[in-house]
Parts: sequence; C-alpha cells; structure tokens
Amino acid sequence: MADLKKPPLYEEHLAAGAKMVEFGGWLMPLQYTGIIEEHRRVRSSAGLFDVSHMGEIVVKGYDAFKLVQKLITNDAGRARGDRVIYSPMCYPDGGVVDDLLVYPRDGGEYLLVVNAANKDKDLAWIRENAVGLAAEVEDVSAATAQLAIQGPRALEILQPLTEGELASLGYYRWTRGRVLGVDCLISRTGYTGEDGFELYFAAEAAPHVWRRLLAAGKEKGLAAAGLGARDTLRLEAALPLYGHELGPDISPLEAGVERFVCLDKGDFNGRAALAAQQEEGVKRRLVGLIMVDRGVPRQGYPITAGGREIGRITSGSYAPSLEKNIALALVAAGTISTGAEVEVSIRGRLNRAVVVNLPFYRRAKK
Repeated sequence: MADLKKPPLYEEHLAAGAKMVEFGGWLMPLQYTGIIEEHRRVRSSAGLFDVSHMGEIVVKGYDAFKLVQKLITNDAGRARGDRVIYSPMCYPDGGVVDDLLVYPRDGGEYLLVVNAANKDKDLAWIRENAVGLAAEVEDVSAATAQLAIQGPRALEILQPLTEGELASLGYYRWTRGRVLGVDCLISRTGYTGEDGFELYFAAEAAPHVWRRLLAAGKEKGLAAAGLGARDTLRLEAALPLYGHELGPDISPLEAGVERFVCLDKGDFNGRAALAAQQEEGVKRRLVGLIMVDRGVPRQGYPITAGGREIGRITSGSYAPSLEKNIALALVAAGTISTGAEVEVSIRGRLNRAVVVNLPFYRRAKK
C-alpha cells in the first residue's frame, strides 16, 4: 500500500470517513456512506467525484494533429473549437490500448484524458508513435486535479459558484472559467448517465474547491460519491470500462462503440484490422442482461444458451435504479437476440437471465 499514489484530496477523503481502496495504482475512495445511497443521490440530486487519478497528457507541436489522428480511431478533426471527442486508441491488430477524451486547445494543442491504470502505458505508446514527428508529448497528470459533479441538480449547484454561463454549454463541449475563484477547464461529458460537469484545475487548489463546493451544494443534496457508485452508474448507462468491455483482446467494433471508429478519415493505428473485421462481420458482440433468477453476475462468469457456452460477463452488479441484477456480456455473434433467455453460471449454478436492449437506464430529458 505504501507504493500506491495518493490523490491531492487523500486527507479530505480520510476525514470524511471514506473507505479507501487500490485502483489503478492509486488509493481512492470506494464509498463514503454506501454505494447504493451514493448512487441514488446522483440519480436524484448530485454527487461529487474525485477523479484526479485520471491521466492528462498534452500533445503539441507542428505535427500534433497528425499524431493524434494516427493514435485514435475517431476523427481528430472533430475535436475543434469547444468540442470534445471520445475515442478508442488501438494497436495495429485492432485491440484497444485505452479509451480517452480529446480536448482541442489553443495553438493546435490537444489534451488527452486517459484512464489512471493505463497512463504510463499510454504515455509510452504515444511517445513511440511520435518518433519522427514534430510533436511534443507532456504528462501533466501530477499537476492536474479533476472533479466531476454529476446529477440532475449539477447545473443548479455549480452555476452560482462559476464566473461564466454554463446552461448553454452543450454535451461534449468545454469552456474556460473560474469556479470559486480558481481557473478551470469546465466540460460537460460525464460517466454516469446523468447531466454534469468536469472541472480540471491546478492540483494545489483541490482541497479549497472540494470543501467549498460540497458546502455550497449541501442544501441542494450534493455529497461526495466514490468509485463504487461511479461504476454502478456507468454500468446502468452501459458505458464501457477499460479492462472489461474494452481491452487488447476486444476491438471497438465488438464493444459496440463502432460509431467512434472513422474508417474513412485516412490511415490510423488498427485501421486495416478494423476494416477487415467490419467487412467480415464481428465474431462477438456486446449485449445487456437482466437476471431473472437470484445471483449477481460478475466479470468472467460463463453464459450458456441451448446447452453450450456462448460468451462471458464483462461487467455485472446490482443496479439500484432498476432494483435488479444486470450485466454486460460479450457473446458469439448471431447466437441470441433481444428477449432471449440465457443462463449465467454463478459458482457452478445456472441462473436465468434475459437479453435486453441497451442502455439499461436512460435519464429523462427535460
């Protein structure tokens, strides 16, 4: 445990009574008052997440665009002005190095936000791909804090504390502003299925922003939320998690994020493999399952239909918003369709589940 990194808010989490766990090489808060309570708070009002463990990498220089375009499957040309894009980043064989967010910055620079556990691997991969290009790659993770306020009251809570108007900031858009007197990059992306904002700012200001934001939002229901609720929220929204729905052995096409693969943008890492996979058809696909029988499906549990194994669970949990046990699963293409019944092997016992359309949860539009 002594070798694990600590976020800038580590002492704040301890003071709040958080249960700290290892995650991606970091000591991070799993929960404060309980995963289900925190999950429901985000769905009904708002939760504040410390996601300062995420990696932030800046790409700049004459060939910055060329490098980013080579790295990602999405079209880097879409990341312009105030528009953020999501994209897988692939190996030549079509397997996924990581999935990330791309923020365009002034002067032709790009900010890449990557998963905490993959940051060092990603950094090495990006630098390897930068060889021969006029591009500089800088890791700014240690200097950057990131908070995410998520939930239907997020705008109502954050706006009075922010210099600048937030209501007109669209989904997957970003702006610069001051929150509680601190210069921030403010975006509206999210990983919970709810509305919300992300704040990127200097790490040394994290305790000040954290404390004052929680205090200001308390009467409107804001409270700290941990990684446990973050995972159940993203699962209900059917958002992929690296190492589960994406990985070196799972392509973006299999994971159901093919809309973020632009085969017509020109060459990029993995293009030939993904084009061949698209032409031949994927051999596996991601589906949603709701358990009929009791039992919580977990990653790696086998799925059977008609007496034969057809796939495995990638993520599974109790879903507080549905009050059911749910799962995402990779199954052999063409074996089952929506409404079909399958069995999940849980500790050697076959438990019935039904195939459903994704996502499991979709917030009501205002």
